[in-house]
Amino acid sequence: MLTLVINCGSSSVKYQLIDTGSREKKASGMVERIGAVTAIITHDQPDKKNIKRTLPVETHTQALKEIMEYLMSPESGLLNSPSDIQAVGHRVVHGGETFKDSVHIDDAVIEAIEHAFDLAPLHNPPNLKGIEAAMKYLPEAVHVAVFDTAFHHSIPAEAYLYAIPNRLYRRYKIRKYGFHGTSHYYVSRHYYQMKGIKAEGTKVITCHLGNGCSLAAIKDGKSIDTTMGFTPLSGLVMGTRSGDIDPSILFYLVEKEELPLNHLHAMLNRSSGLLGLSGYAADMRDLLSEAENGDRRCEQAIDVYCYRIRQYLGSYFAVMNGCDAIIFTAGVGENSAQIRTKVCSNLEYLGVKIDETRNSNPDKLKEYKISADDSKVEVYVVPTDEEMVIALDAAKIANGFRQSPWV
Repeated sequence: MLTLVINCGSSSVKYQLIDTGSREKKASGMVERIGAVTAIITHDQPDKKNIKRTLPVETHTQALKEIMEYLMSPESGLLNSPSDIQAVGHRVVHGGETFKDSVHIDDAVIEAIEHAFDLAPLHNPPNLKGIEAAMKYLPEAVHVAVFDTAFHHSIPAEAYLYAIPNRLYRRYKIRKYGFHGTSHYYVSRHYYQMKGIKAEGTKVITCHLGNGCSLAAIKDGKSIDTTMGFTPLSGLVMGTRSGDIDPSILFYLVEKEELPLNHLHAMLNRSSGLLGLSGYAADMRDLLSEAENGDRRCEQAIDVYCYRIRQYLGSYFAVMNGCDAIIFTAGVGENSAQIRTKVCSNLEYLGVKIDETRNSNPDKLKEYKISADDSKVEVYVVPTDEEMVIALDAAKIANGFRQSPWV
């Protein structure tokens, strides 16, 4: 089944076209800087030269039009008509308490996504724009919403409740939701398949380290805790997000700097994290390079970043009463041997021991083990594939939706 995966940001649309039968990725690309003077459009197909061009794109609907025109062009040779795409999987960041799994999109689902706007104001509105645009251009396809929060619905109440008046949870659903669910789901399942084991009886910690970062404690195949909370702001230090912070600091800053709340929100989300600590960059590659050249602030930013990860790793060992494997994934997790080494240092008492030869010579095309043979806890790098999770979920639901109820 040809399935289109769409991930809409506030000014971008990413896509992948996947044959879910063979799991072959036919094409991928992105329209970015939507609404600017010129947008940047890229298309990539295996064994073909990448295409990159610029032109004005004012809306997400226009962006999807550009994507569909390319997919149906003789240049790509992929589609004869829009009806060739049978399913569309949409990444939706926040499903609130309503959605515990992926769902076929109908009017009730659209309304529920709108109700979650307050929970994810930077993400859900553009996610919905993508849904509306795709339903216009692909009316015959089955459209499926796949939620970042769904995998974490197994987290127990003692982990998801905040110690604030309970009426605030009951009235506004203020609780830990967790994010990066498709990534944590994918790499944990890949680990079980790779080892040839069932999820039952296993204890795994997955480390999604990119511009956004989160850890998940996964026991018996189910998420029982994760570092992100009510929003993606909490937990680990990230590229531009602060992660955990004493809330009294915000009141202090309001008093001292006379900052309005929207400025505080922007500071914590866009000017903090690695960028705020270093005063230089949010990209770990840049920080590592400057730290090697003696930049103390960049070095400190890396230290804080790794310390917070190590701190949560230790807490998840306690939560699960042990750990079988630690899995690194996403941009930093997959590509930075230095960060993996630094994170896993001083964890010998928990049975974690890295083999530096393995860690420094990765196979970036597939998973690989970086722990020493005598390490009690296995440590792996597993490239994530959130788009494949979305595509397979969309195809599964599309097949069920089309199947006769009498079969």
